[in-house]
Amino acid sequence: MALPSADLGDGTYRNPVLDADWSDPDVLRVGDDFYLTASSFGRAPGLPLLHSRDLVNWTLVGHALQRLEPAAEFGRPRHDRGVWAPSLRHHDDRFWIFWGDPDHGIFQINAPAIRGPWTPPHLVKEGKGLIDACPLWDAESGEAYLVHAWAASRAGVKNRLTGHRMRPDGTGLLDEGKVIVDADRIPGWFTLEGPKAYRHDGWFWIFAPAGGVETGWQGVLRSRGFFGPYEERVVLEQGNTPVNGPHQGGWVRTATGEDWFLHFQQRGAHGRVVHLQPMRWAGDGADGGNWPVLGDAGVPVAVHRKPDLPSQPPSAPATDDDFPGGRFGRQWQWTANPQDGWAPQHSGDGLRLSCVRARDPRAPYDPHAPYDPHPPCDVRDPYDLRTLPHVLTQRLPGASAAVEVALRLDSEEPGARAGLAVLGDAYSWIGLQRESDGSVRLVHRFAEPVAPGATAAPVERRTAERDAAPAREAPDGRARLWIEIGAGARCRFSCDVGGGRQPSGQVFAATPWRWVGALLGLFALAPDGGGHAGAATFTRFRVTATR
Repeated sequence: MALPSADLGDGTYRNPVLDADWSDPDVLRVGDDFYLTASSFGRAPGLPLLHSRDLVNWTLVGHALQRLEPAAEFGRPRHDRGVWAPSLRHHDDRFWIFWGDPDHGIFQINAPAIRGPWTPPHLVKEGKGLIDACPLWDAESGEAYLVHAWAASRAGVKNRLTGHRMRPDGTGLLDEGKVIVDADRIPGWFTLEGPKAYRHDGWFWIFAPAGGVETGWQGVLRSRGFFGPYEERVVLEQGNTPVNGPHQGGWVRTATGEDWFLHFQQRGAHGRVVHLQPMRWAGDGADGGNWPVLGDAGVPVAVHRKPDLPSQPPSAPATDDDFPGGRFGRQWQWTANPQDGWAPQHSGDGLRLSCVRARDPRAPYDPHAPYDPHPPCDVRDPYDLRTLPHVLTQRLPGASAAVEVALRLDSEEPGARAGLAVLGDAYSWIGLQRESDGSVRLVHRFAEPVAPGATAAPVERRTAERDAAPAREAPDGRARLWIEIGAGARCRFSCDVGGGRQPSGQVFAATPWRWVGALLGLFALAPDGGGHAGAATFTRFRVTATR
């Protein structure tokens, strides 16, 4: 484990418990085990699955979604689309995940065990702007329901929740839906979204955030009937803490009867990190029942006693990778659906990545096309990392850290290149490039953000790569590369091409995409215009905390 656990070792923990971009978390307990999933947007595999025994120490155990649907739509990067705000549930001896894709509708998958096998995505309701879907199976009545929010960018409406009756098998809805909460009618509330539905103490409960990702709060709504009317209360807000916009997550009860709430905090390029809040139920004697109280009387806690559960060894989701057998670990995701032939090859000492010929990105991806051992780079400009589907990524750590990897450029073709990147709306990378005379040079390049609103970086709005530092010789075709990540996601690059470690370029401030934190990336690119495969081998990837 390279990055520290949130477990302080003295019976307490510190927030965030997941210090990276595990966006829009939802949590579930089955027996003595806790499971968590999160938004994965356009990356594949999607829907990460995390496991814990104490809600503090977490490990990544897999992904539930191997390819996004429609497959052709996600054959190239769609960084802020795809899987939004999933809900994780356990019903009828199966695990269920529902999510809304803002461009296609509400999907679900299910499995007999958390590690699968998961069913292919099933479209529960088609439509634009349907997001943040959550099912509810009511054990008291036997009825099944679904609630979702709306994305104004697609539907023209937001700040409301719509409820449906659902088929008990989760395959479809039984009505056209009804607005069960219109937050335009709640003074001061805006951008109500991310609902999580529960049944408790004779009430229907909806935990839902409002106020926007950076400045919002956590609300709770309750009603005696699923379709309302609902009354609301703010149960978690920033107060005088440094935790901006604390909201959107899930409630879970332990086997010992304790209640806890996991939610996110938006932290710029680091994305949405996850906090754990104590939760209790309390009544004020005037409203006929209890309401949840989160954190320290409604504001986030920084350090708190751990849940009353058996002690667990410290753990955090993996970051390091030695690429055994040429395979990469669960922490890595492609920036689009993987195509046939993308399987990395074992080069004898690490992970071998390769790609050939560029082609028009408008050409549709055909999942039934014959196997191609040399898959194309699906982009008109083969050197803009934001548009490449075959960049292998993992989350930028939220803590200050040093990232390092060893690289060997294998391709003999002039123009072939490979490297280590910090990837977002702007990006910077350091790596190796084959020159026309056959020599290899260490290069360091960057690209500024695309035009406002151009989240997919279309051709006419891309910003060209520029040199971040003068190139230098890499006589052995090898390099050791470092990125030191400091406060504010400010990144310093350095390298060793045989004469000792040397700094490279100016500080680069990592930037997020619209809803997605910045990523660390590994890539290998073909020469411009095609030819033999651009190929490179990566070894010993490490992320080490520096504070």
